Amino acid sequence: MPTFTALTTIEGKPAAEKLGAAMENLIPEPTGVGVFEVEDGSGLWEVGGYFTENPDETALTLLATALGAKQFVISELPETDWVAHVRRELAPVAAGRFFVYGSHDADKVPENAEPLLIEAAMAFGTGHHGTTLGCLRALDRLIGEGFEGKNVVDIGCGTAVLAMAAARIWPNSVLASDIDEVAVEVARSNVKANGLEGRVICVEAAGFAQPDLLAASPFDLVFANILKGPLIGLAPDMAKNIQSGGFAILSGILNEQADDVLEVYARTGFNLVHREEIVDWTTLTLSRTQ
Repeated sequence: MPTFTALTTIEGKPAAEKLGAAMENLIPEPTGVGVFEVEDGSGLWEVGGYFTENPDETALTLLATALGAKQFVISELPETDWVAHVRRELAPVAAGRFFVYGSHDADKVPENAEPLLIEAAMAFGTGHHGTTLGCLRALDRLIGEGFEGKNVVDIGCGTAVLAMAAARIWPNSVLASDIDEVAVEVARSNVKANGLEGRVICVEAAGFAQPDLLAASPFDLVFANILKGPLIGLAPDMAKNIQSGGFAILSGILNEQADDVLEVYARTGFNLVHREEIVDWTTLTLSRTQ
């Protein structure tokens, strides 16, 4: 299946977030939209989307013009085995008992750490971003407090690093889902590389709407490292699919968005257990009380 990208830059976070939100309403709709600061001090933000159909160039031009962005650059990605060919040599990351590393740093894994080998670059979740790091720290904190996950799912799993972290600690299999087929392929490759085949089950799904997830519900721990909008949209389903006393670890939330997310989840029966800010990003640990 062909994959198309549409990328542009724009000044300022508010404008970038507005443009990213507007892209979600395009037809054909993107399978994913990303908004990232260009970390060169320029004040520019990159906004991009992935599409399985050729995006509407006219609609993108109108959006860019209306919001003051540069014109979108549209590209078709070649049919490439990204899992085999795309690698990032990133420095290892320690997050509590977890140690995320690439094969080039295999000799640096501490003796008592829970190792998580992550190589592929075509999905989020290497531990280097404040969202993934925050989720790993939140998991480490729950483990330290004596929580034992018996039925765990990672929604929007990216590389599946969070699902694999849970599988390193607890004996039961962990589900991992993502809406993007490339991410699912990457996740399965990472699971195999970590020797966790059969322990982490990766599926393509939007939210909880997938037979394996529905059959396994209710969960006692749900990871969702996605974005504010999808997290808010998932709140009612979170309440339905997390058992009373269970936990949700949520991230992909800018610091200034965290209160909005908390307010919505409070209305659906969740209490705040812990909140951590790492640079611009907040990770929330919530418990379901109803």
